Amino acid sequence: MTSVSTQLLLVLVSLLLVLPVVEAVEAGDAIALLLGVVLSITGICACLGVYARKRNGQV
Repeated sequence: MTSVSTQLLLVLVSLLLVLPVVEAVEAGDAIALLLGVVLSITGICACLGVYARKRNGQV
C-alpha cells in the first residue's frame, strides 16, 4: 500500500494538471480549491488518529 504522502502528492499533481484546462477557474478559485483539499485531508487524518487512539484504548 502506498504511503499517505505519496497519495497526497498524486492528488495535488492531478489537480494542478486539470486546473489550467478549465478556463473559468481563476487564481482565487484554485487557491480555495487547494485549501479545501488540504483542510479535508487534515480533517480525515485527525479523525483517523482519534479512531486509532480509541481503538487502542489511549483516550
